[in-house]
Amino acid sequence: MPVHTSQGSQGNGGRGVGLGLALTSAVAFGGSGVAAKPLIQAGLDPLHVVWLRVAGAALVMLPLAVRHRALLRSRPALLAGFGLLAVAGVQACYFAALSRIPVGVALLIEYLAPALVLGWVRFVQRRPVTRAAAVGVVLAVGGLACVVEVWSGLSFDALGLLLALGAACCQVGYFVLSDQGSDAGDEAPDPLGVIAYGLLVGAAVLTVVARPWTMEWSVLAGTARMNGTAVPAVALLAWIILIATVLAYVTGVLSVRRLSPQVAGVVACLEAVIATVLAWVLLGEHLLAPQIIGGAVVLVGAFIAQSSAPAKGSAEPVASGGAEREVPARETAA
Repeated sequence: MPVHTSQGSQGNGGRGVGLGLALTSAVAFGGSGVAAKPLIQAGLDPLHVVWLRVAGAALVMLPLAVRHRALLRSRPALLAGFGLLAVAGVQACYFAALSRIPVGVALLIEYLAPALVLGWVRFVQRRPVTRAAAVGVVLAVGGLACVVEVWSGLSFDALGLLLALGAACCQVGYFVLSDQGSDAGDEAPDPLGVIAYGLLVGAAVLTVVARPWTMEWSVLAGTARMNGTAVPAVALLAWIILIATVLAYVTGVLSVRRLSPQVAGVVACLEAVIATVLAWVLLGEHLLAPQIIGGAVVLVGAFIAQSSAPAKGSAEPVASGGAEREVPARETAA
């Protein structure tokens, strides 16, 4: 499955827009946990929160699905793959992993996805990857280990680790599938249509997994406590649906179209940092020195990785370090 490059978003301007969209997506995705945790503490099952999130977003995007119904004939495999991997797969595998291994370990393994994307480009597509991009991924993963304090609850559970790795692989699918058809010009599948149908497929799959008919619906009529402050549960749910899902997926897919799966994937590592900072500010979960240092390392790694790759549509290979001269493969292959 090739990772296409767009001809429509070239140069520093296109990359700047892409980075802005990627950062917006990371902030939106990162805010999901802050809103979901009070709902879970109020009595909702984590899988029920996930189902509400995806099903609510699918309902919001339903008019766009109707508008782009031609995609059902032209891109059925893409829609099914996006729904199964980018929506249902990531959510289900991650939450199943949480039932067996610590949150920090699961989050760290899930965010091995940028490294897996680079591996896909380098070893499956046989395209060169810069050493700088590889270093950026290593720094980002190392920084994440500090942010989530992976050492505080490390335990070996083979099935749990496999489920977390499954979430990482599904996230690779999210980045790769988001880029599909981006070089097709006017024939490219509309990203909003792809997201709309992906959410519908994901909601259908998660309905079987989460069994929402067993949910404590009365929780949504009350309030939840956010760091001691009573907040309407429905307001938290609205944030999860509109910001942490609809806005997050839309800006995320558009960022991949303007950057590349490998660059957008590394920038997405900031989601864990943002989630930790928001939990500090809104939930009173204080950061320790290693977490602050780890967040800085993630930022450095993301900067190195995104600055090492050419803008989409550039004639340079993925391996180039952004210079205008052609770099021999032996200098760039990681």
